[in-house]
Amino acid sequence: MDLIVGATGYVGTLLTKALVVEGRPARALSRHPPRTGRDGQVESVRGDVLNDQGLDVALDGCDVAYYLVHSMEPGAASFEARDRQAAANFAAACRRSGVERVIYLGGIEPSGSPSPHMRSRLEVERILMESLPGATGLRASIIIGAGSPSFRLMVRLIERIPVLPLPPWRARRTQPIAERDVIRCLVRTPLIDETAGRSIDLVGPDVLTYAEILQGIAAELEIDRPPVGLPIFTAPAFGAVAAAIAEADAELVRALMGSLNADVLPRSERAAEEMMETFAVKPLAFTRAVRQALAEWEHEEPLRAR
Repeated sequence: MDLIVGATGYVGTLLTKALVVEGRPARALSRHPPRTGRDGQVESVRGDVLNDQGLDVALDGCDVAYYLVHSMEPGAASFEARDRQAAANFAAACRRSGVERVIYLGGIEPSGSPSPHMRSRLEVERILMESLPGATGLRASIIIGAGSPSFRLMVRLIERIPVLPLPPWRARRTQPIAERDVIRCLVRTPLIDETAGRSIDLVGPDVLTYAEILQGIAAELEIDRPPVGLPIFTAPAFGAVAAAIAEADAELVRALMGSLNADVLPRSERAAEEMMETFAVKPLAFTRAVRQALAEWEHEEPLRAR
């Protein structure tokens, strides 16, 4: 039995569906579970990692647990303390239940000082991996997918602003990864013994600047947005404006922008090749990932730029 903590989030929802397709018994932990499982295929249990409620029941009979919990509350002390407490509670419950195979999805560490949100994700990975020898920490940068908050933010901004604003962090580099590839790696991780006790970077094959990412999305949307370089960048003000234009949560936008002042690259230059060797997942090229994400998005709702 696989337990998914954070099953109602973006990645958790996709992972749960993928596990069902694979025929793996799945259980979803939630503070407010539905009365019935998802089409009878996923068991739902009530619990709360922050208050250490229901964790022993949720873990009973499980041999794998996916931990996909991230706080997004305003105020660094608030969410960092919540993330720390929740991770410690869950690690302790796993030790009590004898579940060592925990998979956590966090973010790739930036080359400069990490933002409070990124620092918290790295701390959660450390707590889980120090407490549970069989745990695996997976790290990803920007996920390209129809439901990805960062991807949706960029698409909405490109659609709704007549120019392409490029702040000073436009030259910073990262390696975005397709949603499909992240989910495949998550599904396969507990089946691969050599991933236990390791922290692994998940990346696409293309090293791109943020300017190239924005321009690439605009090209796939088939719209012309003249680039405008911004000489200064105030993250709170830009975040508030971007959130208003994209109709997104302002705190979420600030969190996503928090690490843009540095390169966000994998620890190994061969990370994409190593991902293929470990997981047998050949990462999609950026352009194909964007094309696939936009096509899936349009199945749910029209894009203004089309």
